[in-house]
Amino acid sequence: MLSLTLLLHACGASERKKEAEAQQKAGPRPAARVDAFVVQTRSLAEQIEVPGTLVASESTEIHPEVSGRIVSLNVREGAVVGQGSLIAKLYDGDLQAQRRKLQVQLRQAQTTVDRYAALEKIGGISKQDLDVAQLQISNTRADLEIINTDIRRTEVRAPFTGKLGLKTVSTGAYVTPQSVLTTIQKTTGMRVDFSLPEQYIGRVQKGTWVNFTSASDTRVYSAQVIATESGIGGATRTLTMRALVKGDQSGLVPGSFARVKIAFAPDPNALMIPTQAIVPQARGKKVYVIDSGTVKFVDVTTGIRDSSFVQVTSGLNVGDTVAVTGILGLKPNAKAIVRKVVNAPGGGRTTGDTSRPAAKL
Repeated sequence: MLSLTLLLHACGASERKKEAEAQQKAGPRPAARVDAFVVQTRSLAEQIEVPGTLVASESTEIHPEVSGRIVSLNVREGAVVGQGSLIAKLYDGDLQAQRRKLQVQLRQAQTTVDRYAALEKIGGISKQDLDVAQLQISNTRADLEIINTDIRRTEVRAPFTGKLGLKTVSTGAYVTPQSVLTTIQKTTGMRVDFSLPEQYIGRVQKGTWVNFTSASDTRVYSAQVIATESGIGGATRTLTMRALVKGDQSGLVPGSFARVKIAFAPDPNALMIPTQAIVPQARGKKVYVIDSGTVKFVDVTTGIRDSSFVQVTSGLNVGDTVAVTGILGLKPNAKAIVRKVVNAPGGGRTTGDTSRPAAKL
C-alpha cells in the first residue's frame, strides 16, 4: 500500500511539472483589449425632486361659540365668502327678551336721573340720592352689554375671506361648541410644504426658488422658500420647508400632492464617467483604471447619475483612463490594450485600434 501511494505522488508531481513547462513555453497571458474613457470635467446642473403637499395659508373648522338650535344656516358649499359673513344663526329668543327688558329699565332709570337732577338743584333731594340713581343707569347699561355680547355669540361668522367646505349640519339641528358646521380655507397665498434630505439642507435657504407640479393640475408653478422647521426629523432625516406659491393659484387644491423640483447652481468641474465603468461591490464601488498598460482596481464615490454618465466625487482625477468594455476579463495588475478611447462626455470618441498599452493621460 505504501509503495502504491509513493507511485501516485510521483506521477502527480510529474504532471504538474509538465503543465508548468507548457505554460512557460506558451508565454505570458495576452493583454486584454478594452474600450476606455478619459476622465474629464464638465458643467453639471444638479436638480432633485422631493415630495410635497399643498397647504392653504389659513384653514380652520367653523364651530359655534355656544350651544343652541340652528335657526338659519347660510353655508353655500364651495362658495367664497368674505370675512365677517354670517354663516349660521342660533336661537336667541330668550336673550332678545332680556335685552328688551333691560332697554325698558334703562329708559326708566334715565327718566329717574333726570327728575332727581332737577330736584337736587332746588334742594328737594340729597346728592346721595342722585348718585344712587346714576349708578342704576350704569348697572343697567353693563347688563345690556352682556346680553348684546351673548346675542352676538349666537352668530357664527367667517373668520377670514375664504372658500367654504361641505356643511355637516342642517337648519334645526342642536349644536355645541364641539360641533363642526363646515370648514373654510383661504384661497390666496397658497403654500407648499416639502421634505428636504439633510445632505441638501445647506444649499437651500430662505428665499430659494423652487418649481412644482400638482397632481390636480399639470401646470408648472413657482414658489419661494419662506420658512423651515426648527429641526430635522429623526425618523426621516429630512427638514420640512415651506414655500409661498407665486402667481395664479386657481388650479391648486389644498392637500394635493406636489412634486417639488429644486435646481442647484451648476458645478463647472464635475468629474463624469460612463455608468458602465462602475463595478458595484458589496461595500462600495470600483472602476478599472488603465495606468501605463496596467490594470488598477480603484475605489470611487459616486454622486449624481443621469441616463449615461455618473459623477465621481472621489477616487479619480482628470486624465485618468477607465475601462468601459471588457471589464469582466480584467484583473488587477493585468495588462490591457485600449482599443477605442471615448474622448467626450457627450459620446464623441476616436475609433480604431491603438495597438499599444494605454498610458495615463
